[in-house]
Amino acid sequence: MENRNNILVIGGTGKTGRKVAHKLTETGHYVRIGSRTGSPSFDWGNSETWSECMQGMDKVYITFQPDLAVPGALEAIEELTKQAKKCGVKKLVLLSGKGEREAELCEQVVIHSGLDYTIVRASWFNQNFSESFFLEPILDGFVALPQAEAKVPYVDTGDIADVAVAALLNEEHNGEIYQLTGPRQLTFKDVIQEISEVTGRNILFTPITLPSYIKMLKQQGVPADFIWLVEYLFSEVLGSPNNSEITNDIEKVLKRKPIDFSEYISNTAKSGIWQKHKVETRK
Repeated sequence: MENRNNILVIGGTGKTGRKVAHKLTETGHYVRIGSRTGSPSFDWGNSETWSECMQGMDKVYITFQPDLAVPGALEAIEELTKQAKKCGVKKLVLLSGKGEREAELCEQVVIHSGLDYTIVRASWFNQNFSESFFLEPILDGFVALPQAEAKVPYVDTGDIADVAVAALLNEEHNGEIYQLTGPRQLTFKDVIQEISEVTGRNILFTPITLPSYIKMLKQQGVPADFIWLVEYLFSEVLGSPNNSEITNDIEKVLKRKPIDFSEYISNTAKSGIWQKHKVETRK
């Protein structure tokens, strides 16, 4: 193919990265997976691994683990950007968090890098309920979370990946900041109710305070850095009314409507992931 790109997908085994990598490969581009298990290996904890991964790459899709808001993320993005320029990378597409002030500092590094860029700011993912920290309580049938009244326009990782691929491949998206949301707002109670109805399971939701939730995570032995992130996300991000705003950027970029949460639930329920716990308890 004439316009074949060499693209590094950092976090290429993660929620959005694996979908971005798959879509790019399907359309004939050369994709290098940036992960600790990749070859060459990419490790956010070791900046000496970054340059080798970016050698020969035209463009880079950046997802930072665990989140751009955490301490050390800004320095890492600064160093990665510096190395990307030295390696001859032409464009960066950064996955960022909608309404995260710390993440916006990282965005500024990319914006002022002198390279072509697109910023993709995403709302909370649909897939947090099937591939992340909300899955376990759903399987247990009892979900206790703070910010129970917060309304979130959850966005699907499939939509994020489609926007990221469009940004990587088309110059018309250079210099743009896209804010990606789903088409409607849901509270945690709404989410759990919809999952209960589709799966036919009785999953109870109860609101709790943030301090009680943090205490519960500590008792479960959750790592301190993850607890810090959860506390930040629930207080700073979910607590902000701006984050309930619905945008039309997905429609603007993809010329189609975003995936609704009900469609995500329907497709995910078919995989059986929300039923596995019942099977295990019967064994």
